[in-house]
Amino acid sequence: MRAAFGAEFDITGGYLNTPAVGVPPVHVAEAAEEFVRRWRTGAQRPAEFDAVVDDTRELFGRLIGVPGERVAVGAAVSSLVGMVAQAVPDGCRVLVAEGEFTSATFPFAAQADRGVTVTEVPLAELPGAVAEHDLVAVSVVQSADGAVVDLDALRTAAEAGGVPVLLDVTQAAGWMPLRLDWADWVVGAGYKWLLAPRGAAWLAVHPRAIERTRPVAASWYAGEDRWSSIYGLPLRLAEGARRFDSSPVWSAFAGAAPALSYLASLDLDAVRAHGVGLADRVRAAFDLPAQDSPIVALPADGATERLAGAGVVASARAGRARVGFHIYNTAEDVDRVVRALG
Repeated sequence: MRAAFGAEFDITGGYLNTPAVGVPPVHVAEAAEEFVRRWRTGAQRPAEFDAVVDDTRELFGRLIGVPGERVAVGAAVSSLVGMVAQAVPDGCRVLVAEGEFTSATFPFAAQADRGVTVTEVPLAELPGAVAEHDLVAVSVVQSADGAVVDLDALRTAAEAGGVPVLLDVTQAAGWMPLRLDWADWVVGAGYKWLLAPRGAAWLAVHPRAIERTRPVAASWYAGEDRWSSIYGLPLRLAEGARRFDSSPVWSAFAGAAPALSYLASLDLDAVRAHGVGLADRVRAAFDLPAQDSPIVALPADGATERLAGAGVVASARAGRARVGFHIYNTAEDVDRVVRALG
């Protein structure tokens, strides 16, 4: 058991796999367990979850600096991005980062039959290429190596060219202070740095982008009045971002609500300093360049296997071992990595 940032985590040393799966605080896990208990005893009532789900809109919005009324709920990033990709005009030129996580790129690439093109450029060059494209889709923090996009430069280029921007915050929200109310779309999954169960995701839609987003899997849950839109036509979706809701995975949102509430109560500057500080110690030990990110990609031969042998839980990504440091990690975890790779 570890205590950190006012919560307890049922975790031992060596877990550095948050970029793949985050570990919840004990009270979040207990909330998910309580859902299962109520489910198994027939105590669940569907309408009871409306307030829980709506709470997560406000909390996700708070974590990314966007009004909660702009936030739609879903289960996965790719399906939420798909509502943007389906709505781009024929021949749209989409700009993405080289090696981007495919949940942000495949939905656009799947529109090739409509003449939609997707162009990859190195992350550092992305702001400079905005003007030649019609839309930008990029992760704020890259999954493979933790590289951070220059948000200020991207915003400046996008506003100068009138180019809409979709940001994926899956590897950023929960440790990085964010203010993204300028972006057209902000999408994120909850099961990594947000410490929620898999099956909860969110899409913030700027008012100017409502008509440029298509509810391709229009759901009864997206109705203006959910419980009167479960049967029959005509189509009667909510006016705002809720029109893009998909029916929520109740078990996931049962854990997501307390997880996001916990994170939203923290000083994210302190969370950032903690994780990045530990990651910087690893980078310094292996003469890697500084990077304002808690994710480290280690190129050592056989690194993933050597880490596993030392009791470190990490991931193999893009030919390197990837580790990530969140609120429950300590200097002991840094020492394990350094000893394992020497």
